[in-house]
Amino acid sequence: MSTSEPLRGDSARRSALALDATDRALIGVLLRQARVSVRALAERLHISRASAHSRLGRLISERVITEFTVRIDPVRAGLGTSAIVAVSIEQNSWRRVSQQLREVPYVEHLALVGADFDVLATVRCPDNDALREIVLDRVHAIDGVRSTRTWLVFDEALGRGADWSGRGDG
Repeated sequence: MSTSEPLRGDSARRSALALDATDRALIGVLLRQARVSVRALAERLHISRASAHSRLGRLISERVITEFTVRIDPVRAGLGTSAIVAVSIEQNSWRRVSQQLREVPYVEHLALVGADFDVLATVRCPDNDALREIVLDRVHAIDGVRSTRTWLVFDEALGRGADWSGRGDG
């Protein structure tokens, strides 16, 4: 690579958009209730509807807000087995392996990590038979996967996360 050639990667991911207290509060409201109307959003934030619409549009266009979604209870939805699968891969195979892992049914989340293994995958599936098939038949069949280690998840809880209240007090 020449010194004048830019580095690969998405520069938009590396720089954060400056968010003020109202932006953070808007995000906080949407995290609790993504289906809120712009009018209700404006009322909760004590700003005009035009300002709420404008701020929401900016956060979407700047990809701070990337989607509106719903959170489900996986067990009640028929996905009673959850596991964290650590995957060791061949050097320089992340892009190819991650693309193929995204196509494996029930793989919910992938993270490239710096550890004794390379990838952490969250898998939610109907039962242990499905988990066995996913890990042993599907994941191990991907070119570039060297080994896996699987941890069953017995219970989960959401943490506090970032402060999206808009107050910036912790």
